[in-house]
Amino acid sequence: MNQPHPANSTTRALALGALGVVFGDIGTSPLYTMKEVFSGHHLALSQDNILGILSLIFWELILVVSVKYVGIMMRADNKGEGGILALLALVQGQAPLASRSRWILMSLGFLGASFFFGDSLITPAISVLSAIEGLEMGTPALHPFIVPLALGILIGLFVIQRQGTNTIGKLFGPVMLAWFGVLGVLGTLSILQHPQVLAALLPIHAVHFFAAHGTASFFILGAVVLAITGAEALYADMGHFGRRPIQLVWFAYVLPALVLNYFGQGALLLANPEALRNPFYLLAPEWALYPMIGLATAATVIASQAVISGAFSVTRQVIQMGYAPRLIIRHTSATEVGQIYIPFVNWALAVGIALLVLVFRSSSNLAAAYGIAVTGTFAISTILMFMVMRVRWDLGLGVTLAGLMVFLTIDLAFFGANAVKIPDGGWFPLAAALLVFTLLVTWKSGREIVLERLRETAQPLAPFVEMLLAHPPVRVPGTAVFMTADANGAPSALLHNLKHNKVLHERVVILNVRYAEVPYVPADRRLEMSQLAEDFYHVVIRYGFMDDIDIPKALSKCPCGMQFDLMDTTFFFSRENLIPTRGEGMMLWREHLFATMARNAASPMTFFQIPANRVVELGAQLEI
Repeated sequence: MNQPHPANSTTRALALGALGVVFGDIGTSPLYTMKEVFSGHHLALSQDNILGILSLIFWELILVVSVKYVGIMMRADNKGEGGILALLALVQGQAPLASRSRWILMSLGFLGASFFFGDSLITPAISVLSAIEGLEMGTPALHPFIVPLALGILIGLFVIQRQGTNTIGKLFGPVMLAWFGVLGVLGTLSILQHPQVLAALLPIHAVHFFAAHGTASFFILGAVVLAITGAEALYADMGHFGRRPIQLVWFAYVLPALVLNYFGQGALLLANPEALRNPFYLLAPEWALYPMIGLATAATVIASQAVISGAFSVTRQVIQMGYAPRLIIRHTSATEVGQIYIPFVNWALAVGIALLVLVFRSSSNLAAAYGIAVTGTFAISTILMFMVMRVRWDLGLGVTLAGLMVFLTIDLAFFGANAVKIPDGGWFPLAAALLVFTLLVTWKSGREIVLERLRETAQPLAPFVEMLLAHPPVRVPGTAVFMTADANGAPSALLHNLKHNKVLHERVVILNVRYAEVPYVPADRRLEMSQLAEDFYHVVIRYGFMDDIDIPKALSKCPCGMQFDLMDTTFFFSRENLIPTRGEGMMLWREHLFATMARNAASPMTFFQIPANRVVELGAQLEI
C-alpha cells in the first residue's frame, strides 16, 4: 500500500488551513454583491445588464485577484512574508533612497496599512449582518431581531479573543470547505436551468455594458468591486501558509466556487427578477434556508476572525517598525508564535464595529460605505509592487510602466467609483484610516524629535566609559542593563543613576534593540556583543517586524561564556516626561498628541517581557 508523501500531506494541511483563514472575506462577498449592484443602483434586470455585470465580476476576479495578487504579487515575498509592509521593506531594502523618496514610500506604505484598519471595521459588520438578514427571508417578523443578533455575535467574537483562536481555529478549514462547496453546488444547479449566463465569460459583454450605460457604468463599479474585497488577504497571509497552498486552493476550489455562485445568482435573476430581494439565499431550496443561514453565519464569523487577527498582526508590525507606541501584546498559543492578542486594538475595533451596526443597521446601508478603504489599499499595493519589479527584479522601465498603468488604471477606477460613496458613509472608513495614519506618522516624527533632543545632550559613549575607568565610582555587585535607542551615546538612565545613586554595578551592559526591515531575524544573527572595557559591554539585539520580542531570552544566548542571572540583573530605563513647546518640531497639536500617546504606551518591562521586579525607571523632563 502506497504511503502519502510527507510533502503532499503538508501541502494539503496548509491548503485546508489557508481555506479557513485566507479566503473568508472574499468568500462571503456573494452574500451581498449581486443584490447591491442591482438594487443599490436601480439597474434594470435585463439580460444584457445581468451578463454585463457577471462579465465584470468574472474579469475582475481574473485580472485583480488571479493575475495581480496570486500570479504577480505573491512572487514578491520578504523572507516568505507578504503584505503591504513586506512590500515596503522590499523596496527600501534594495537600494539606498534619498530622504524625500524614503518619506514618500513610507507614507504610502503606512497609508495602505491605515486603509486596512478602516476596512477592518466594515468587513465584520457587513458580513455578519448580511448572513443574519437571511432570517427575514423565511420569517419577516424576525426583522427587528437582526441588529441585536448581529451585535451579540460580533461582541461575543471580541470577548473570546483573549482566549485565543486555537480551538475554534481547527474548525475554520472544514467549515469553509463546506461553504465553498455549497456555493459551487447551488450556483451549478441554477446555471443548468439557464446556461445562457455562461456567455458572460466573454469580456465583450462587459464592454457592451460600459458602452450602453456610459458614465453610470463607472459608478456601478463601486458595487462590483465588492466581489473582490478580501483579495489583499491572499498576499498578506502568505507567510502563514506559503505561496503554493494559497495558489492551489484559489485556482482549484475557491475561484470556481465563486464564479459558479455569481453566475448562478445571475441565472436566478434572469428567471425570477423578484429574487433580487436576496438572490443569494433564494438560490437555495426552501427547506435549506435555515441551514444556509447557519452556515453563512459561521463563514462570516470566520471572515471576521481573519480580519481581527490581521489587525493584531499589522499592529505588531507597525510597533516594531517604530510607527506606533508600545502596546500590550499577549500570546494566546504556546506553539503558534503568530497567535497574539492586543487588548487595545481588540476593544477599539469592537466599539467601532458596534457603532457601525447600530448606525447603518443593514448590509445594504453598509455597502454604501464599503470599498473605498479596500480600493485605496489596492492602488498603493500596485505602486509598491511595480517598484519592487523595477528596483529588485530589474525589469525594463517600459515593461514596468506598462504593467503599472494597466493595473493602476483598474485600481483607480474602482477607487474613483467608491469615492462618490463618501457622503453616504464612505467617510467613516476613510476617516478611520486617516486617523490611524495621523497617529502613525505623528509617533514616528515625535520619536525622531525625541532622539534628536537626547543626542544633543548625550555624552559620547566611548569617552564616557574611559572617564569612568579613570575615575571609578563605588561598584556594587550584580549586572546592570541600560537600554538605549542611541548606540553611540551614554544612556540617560546610566547618567541619572550615577548622578542620584552614585554607584555603578560590577558589570554594565549597554543594550540597543534594533528592528530590521525583514519579517524574522535568524537566531544566529539575533545578538551581537562587543566589549567596551573591562566589565563594560555593548549588546545589540535585532528583531524582525514579525518576531516575538523577549529580551531575557535573547540575553541568555550571549556568547563568550557571559551568563546572565536574571535574579542578579537590574534593567534601567529612562522615562521622559515630554513637554510640548512652540517652535521647532511638529505643530503644537501634534506634539500634544505625541505626548499623550507616549504617556499611555505600555511599559517597557511588559513589551520586552522583563519581570517587573527587575526594572528601575528613572524619569527626566524633555522639551519637544
